[in-house]
Amino acid sequence: MKKFLLLLLIISVTSEVKAQLNTDEAMAVQYFQSGDYEKAAVLYEKLFNRTKNASYYDPYFSCLLRLKKFDEAEKLARVLQKNNPENFNYPVDLGRVFQERGEQEKSIALYNNLIKNLPANEFAIKDLAITFYRAEAYDFSIKTFLNGRKILNDEKSFIYDLLSLYRYRKDKVMLIQEYLLLLSINPEALQQAQNVLGNILEDKDDFDLLKTAILRRLQKDAQNVVLTEFLAWQYVQQKDFDMALRQTLALDRRLKEDGSRVFDLSRLLISNQAYEQGIEALNYLVAKGEKSRYYIAAKIDLLSVKTKQLTNSKFDKANLLTLESDYESLLNEFGRSSGTAFAIRQLANLQAFYLKKPAESAIQLQKLLELPGITPIIIAQTKLELGDIYTLSGEVWEAALIYGQVEKSFPNDVYGQEARYKNARLAYFQGDFLWAKAQLDVLKSSTSQLIANDALNLSLLISDNLQNENDTAALKRYSEAELNIFKNQPEKALAILDSINILYPSNSLADDILIAKSKIFISSNDLEQAVIQLQAIIDNFSSELWGDDAIFMLADIYETKLNQPGKAIELYQKIINDYSGSLYIIEARKRFRQLRGDKLG
Repeated sequence: MKKFLLLLLIISVTSEVKAQLNTDEAMAVQYFQSGDYEKAAVLYEKLFNRTKNASYYDPYFSCLLRLKKFDEAEKLARVLQKNNPENFNYPVDLGRVFQERGEQEKSIALYNNLIKNLPANEFAIKDLAITFYRAEAYDFSIKTFLNGRKILNDEKSFIYDLLSLYRYRKDKVMLIQEYLLLLSINPEALQQAQNVLGNILEDKDDFDLLKTAILRRLQKDAQNVVLTEFLAWQYVQQKDFDMALRQTLALDRRLKEDGSRVFDLSRLLISNQAYEQGIEALNYLVAKGEKSRYYIAAKIDLLSVKTKQLTNSKFDKANLLTLESDYESLLNEFGRSSGTAFAIRQLANLQAFYLKKPAESAIQLQKLLELPGITPIIIAQTKLELGDIYTLSGEVWEAALIYGQVEKSFPNDVYGQEARYKNARLAYFQGDFLWAKAQLDVLKSSTSQLIANDALNLSLLISDNLQNENDTAALKRYSEAELNIFKNQPEKALAILDSINILYPSNSLADDILIAKSKIFISSNDLEQAVIQLQAIIDNFSSELWGDDAIFMLADIYETKLNQPGKAIELYQKIINDYSGSLYIIEARKRFRQLRGDKLG
């Protein structure tokens, strides 16, 4: 019975002590988080002395440092160091005391002594380096790993630890060297190196550091494939596309590859509008012969690039006819099939919108739809393009019918929504504004942001210009101009736009006319006139429908065509500051940061 009572007493006392500890700990945490270090220190000292639990040591020691009780902190660290000679936490904390007290030389001497006396033990080296890291002594953490390499006589040890530290410290020179060291033993790490350095390196000088470092390594190991790949990637980052292509072609020849890396580079070059280098890459692939894996794709891409070059400027009809002949030759060589569907569609677009052959164009697409093995996606795309050709040639009912087929076949898909938008636009071209607006209002909630934005803009254009007979008549004339823009008949469109203010004075289409003209001038590469129209919108109609469109379009011209980044930055910043709900806000922010020199992750 006595033993039982004694056991109950022990349990009761233990529970009370545990409850008191929990209460003291909760209060200590609260005081510490609120910045009342005096009260927190009293409680943590009490908890530590009672339990000798290391989890109470760290906050207690931190409180002493914050309260500048350096003597107490030093005494605490020394006692624990004496009792735990294998634990690096306490001598490093002692160094922290010296630092906080202003005794930098003593701290440095202590830290250097710890590093100097490390045993040839990988775990001990890592332990000290991690302890320095936790104490925010990052340079000593790096020094520990570097000295550890000497101790272990292994220059390739601790690579990933040093990479993390150099990355955290943004030490670009050492990060480059460490990645080159990593690639010498693990070529598969190239993608990681590219991803990390792509985020850390910020300007031409940084990439020149990388280029120099790679070239030095290549002098010693000229046949190193991964270094050559790395060098080509570096040239791409600096948009030195000539050198990037040269390195990639040399690598393909040396390794006797199938052209895969050249093909990937060609797509990248074309996306950056480096058409000359892109064509050279594609010609290289075609020259590999008909049995080459990329022969057909390269031939199609060659025609696609030439199409972009010709149709993005004031095109020459003779060149367009040559291009048409090239498409026909390609299709005669490889036949019409699902594999050449993209080329058929490009040829149809060329014939319809640039060579004024809508009938031939429509036949091309009709025959494509009859081919076996055509996927539903290609069918949808082809029918949408065929509907555009019917719109171009004035076959309104045919266009509405085929748009309706796509809408019915893809009711909840982006292709169905695009078909509905095109049908609404067709009605707008014909002057059936109320029906068009009803369809557009449904599309405002489209899953495609682009379609939703286009639908919103056209709906607002209609509703803003149906207030009176004068505005409605002007809108009818304006829709005719837009139809001519769609038909790629800019001269007719400009003539109609210029006539609106004469025929219908005081109409409400002033900013709409300016945006339509700007698009015509941009497509014909008349940048001076395009800038005038867009600036007029910014100066006089910045709060209207096309305000943010005009600002972004003008910024893009200054950035990509007129090489005036300063003006582009100002305009992108204006979108960021004044148009928080704009469709362009994300792209404007991205371009603003790129032009300012920020590095995007």
